[in-house]
Amino acid sequence: MALENLISIEFTQEELTNLDGHLEGIKQILNGKTVNLTPEQRRQYGSIGNQNKLIVDKAKNYMEQHPNWIPSFLDKVEFDKDYAARQQMEQRTQLLQNLTQQLLDTKTLLDHDNYTNSLSFYRMMRYLAGENEAGAKTVYEDMKVLFSKSARTDSTEETNESE
Repeated sequence: MALENLISIEFTQEELTNLDGHLEGIKQILNGKTVNLTPEQRRQYGSIGNQNKLIVDKAKNYMEQHPNWIPSFLDKVEFDKDYAARQQMEQRTQLLQNLTQQLLDTKTLLDHDNYTNSLSFYRMMRYLAGENEAGAKTVYEDMKVLFSKSARTDSTEETNESE
């Protein structure tokens, strides 16, 4: 019985070269304009939620209407620059997140297809090794070690659970 193939795609070398070129272009444009926070910094600064976005939008709107009310220590030019850049980044971030999710989902199906087929191949090698097919035992023994660790872990857990 044939296995269900969940997805079948392929890229031409030209497509991969173009994709890599576009990704490199994105990287170059963002160079010096983006940062990499540490996990601690991400926790420290958090993220702005929808409610807080409304507060920022409302404050910006009122600052535009009443510039004389803006505190003297607040740099409105920098605020506007940050506000515009944030909007520009958010639009592109959403697009990139959607594309990233599509790539991850596609990779998930490809991984599933590859793993399922690899298990079928392994089972065939086990069968052929049992039938003394020339060379099959070597392949089976080489692959078998990849399964023995998880098998030992499972049997150890079963043993510990029964104790």
